[in-house]
Amino acid sequence: MKQLKLGLPKGSLEAATVDLFAQAGWTISARSRNYFPTIDDEELTCALVRSQEMGPYVASGTLDAGLTGIDWVMETEADVATVCDLVYSKASDQPARWVLVVDRDSPIRSVEDLQGKTVATELMGFTRRYLEDRGVQAKVEFSWGATEAKVVEGLADAAVEITETGSTIRAHGLRIVCDLLYTHTVFVANREALADPWKKAKIDQIALLLTSALAARNKVLLKMNVPADTLDDVVALLPSLHAPTVNHLSDNAWLAVETVVDRHQVRDLVPKLKATGAEGILELDITKMS
Repeated sequence: MKQLKLGLPKGSLEAATVDLFAQAGWTISARSRNYFPTIDDEELTCALVRSQEMGPYVASGTLDAGLTGIDWVMETEADVATVCDLVYSKASDQPARWVLVVDRDSPIRSVEDLQGKTVATELMGFTRRYLEDRGVQAKVEFSWGATEAKVVEGLADAAVEITETGSTIRAHGLRIVCDLLYTHTVFVANREALADPWKKAKIDQIALLLTSALAARNKVLLKMNVPADTLDDVVALLPSLHAPTVNHLSDNAWLAVETVVDRHQVRDLVPKLKATGAEGILELDITKMS
């Protein structure tokens, strides 16, 4: 039996990725102290891989496809194909971004002020290229972690660190100078795997269902019964992909109406719909939307 070798990000995105696959229709079960979780699809095998290593593993063919941050693809300059973007956050609705960080009282106010300075970061390759592209010569040192602490302790003049809200950075008495890179999760594939018709079809299936699951996350299905003489008023209130679905009931004086709307719109829509005479309004969760 043919199998596709799939890489899943180990670490901060691991749980969110397993949840996303569950919504898409695959159950992934982790095994204690095991880097090879099971999945309820005989056509797939899974491996937990650090996001930093995913690109090279996929590029080399060790894995056929995997999920990782676009930042780590750029960092390693891995020769992989991006199948689709998967914008889902582990902690907040704000996009993760790599920022230039300095001590609150530092005289550094711009990237150009890093000339001759020392910068600590885990994103070394990208940071070096970023500075070189701007004609800035600085010493870029690799940080194994606690990068902000190196600035606090005076071991580095600045740091390039990832953040979502910036609250942890500010709590350490540091200041964000500027954003260097916005990042998100991408589904990447080995180029030779994409040239294989069977593997490409499997990769496309995964991409379609993952993106469909994400598209449905902030959507709900609204269903209601509407008096025929107020249908136009109800339809005017309802957003939809094309137009609301309208069906006749056995009582010709009433119609059944349904449409997909953003979850946050429901609290404002329901009172307005009730005012037009709509009854039996139901709000239903949806798991996928293609």
